Amino acid sequence: MGSETVVLGQKVLAPDTAPAPASTFFIFGASGDLTKRLLLPSLYNLANEGVLVDDFAIVGVDRVEQSEEDYRAYLTDEVANLPGHLDTEGETWKWLISRIGYVAGDFEDPATYGRIRERLERRRQQTGNAVFYLAVAPRFFATISEQLGAAGLLKEEPETFRHVVVEKPFGTDLPSARALNRRLLAVADERQIYRIDHFLGKETVQNMMALRFGNGIFEPIWSKEYIDHVQITAAETVTVEQRGRFYDATGALRDMVPNHMFQLLAMTAMEPPNSFDADAVRTEKTKVIEAIRHMRPNDAIGAAVRGQYRAGFVNGQAVRDYRAERDVDPESRTETYVALKCFVDSWRWNGVPFYVRTGKALAVRRTEIAIQFKRAPGVLFRHLPTALKPNLMVIHVQPDEGVSLRFAAKVPGRKVKLSEVEMDFKYADYFKAAPSTGYETLIYDCLCGDPTLFQRADTIEAGWEAVEPIIEAVSGGEDEVQFYSAGSNGPAMADVMLAQDGFQWLPLERERR
Repeated sequence: MGSETVVLGQKVLAPDTAPAPASTFFIFGASGDLTKRLLLPSLYNLANEGVLVDDFAIVGVDRVEQSEEDYRAYLTDEVANLPGHLDTEGETWKWLISRIGYVAGDFEDPATYGRIRERLERRRQQTGNAVFYLAVAPRFFATISEQLGAAGLLKEEPETFRHVVVEKPFGTDLPSARALNRRLLAVADERQIYRIDHFLGKETVQNMMALRFGNGIFEPIWSKEYIDHVQITAAETVTVEQRGRFYDATGALRDMVPNHMFQLLAMTAMEPPNSFDADAVRTEKTKVIEAIRHMRPNDAIGAAVRGQYRAGFVNGQAVRDYRAERDVDPESRTETYVALKCFVDSWRWNGVPFYVRTGKALAVRRTEIAIQFKRAPGVLFRHLPTALKPNLMVIHVQPDEGVSLRFAAKVPGRKVKLSEVEMDFKYADYFKAAPSTGYETLIYDCLCGDPTLFQRADTIEAGWEAVEPIIEAVSGGEDEVQFYSAGSNGPAMADVMLAQDGFQWLPLERERR
């Protein structure tokens, strides 16, 4: 095709991107926050790129009784008020909204799935393909999947597909994750189940493999011989907001670590796959998570710090105590922050600590992976008044995607003086990126049947196995939650955990050069 662009209606398709196959995209939880805040904007962006064909359709499924016209009007009003200001008067939105239908019904009522089957029958001439996106509370994941199976809606015919997309949290501990996997796999094959992790939709996370395996200068030093330790951070400025009931029963450990944080760890530590085949990539990531050292509950207390935010200020806005938030127990011990020290017991990483931290109501919003290399021998520069800092590579996942590298350089002058300098690559400086929510790639891959960026059952269970000792220690009351002020870097004990090993966290509040 060369350098040509392919025009589909009013939309322009990039020359290296094939349109997704025609399908019907069912959204369970059609009136929910996830649908209007992320799914519809993502589908809008995909439509704007030209990767959704004319026979693509969306059908919302929810308990709210309303007509299709009312549902379309509701979505138009809601997305018009979102940051980014989708153009609801433009051709892309008109194209998309004309393809949105609605089915009213209770998720536990078999009659609902009869109406879904009727909708698919009416579209049989266009396509038999269907995606069922479960944008619902976790308690409905298995129920909806079983109802779809009982109604025969997950049965695939030749040249058609039926995919189920499951949001997180996937279970609340190892037994519940295993039980949910059993129920899903009883009605669908593993290849039909897409367990989504929106962190993996970030360009920088996907670029990890290109950075490591596409550059001859990095992979040879990506091991215990040259790397001192790794820090993985996912800091949020938001509080629990209106999610107090869910969050107080879940906490930062369950909500973030077995999925988001361990996926970032796996992308950092994985071995080169044999190919970009989905199973080859997912197998290598799963090996990393399976190799995370399993702690005993007593050891978990010293290798984990749980924190909970108190009143403070975030970005100049007053934040109240977590325990004063709506639907939160006034005596809650639930953590809004967690920091862990992990080891990956593999030949490549033996003895290298991986420090993981994530929390809410922190000083800044920042997700990054920091690779600190071992110090260079200092004998040549022993006369300098201060020791040189070790080399540091930081992979910035959000908000400003890119990679920075710190190294030593001579200060101009007749005397030998060294200083740390930083090379900084920002995606926005080199590539013109379209507006993105982080879900576009994941939705497109699901429509195309590419599960590379989605989690398998064994990956999910391996993540829960690794955090199970910490959960046991918490449930047994063997640790204490530490308090930190909203707008800070987190609890002081997290700093102590690294200081005991001779390290310190990268400050959350810092400027990129």
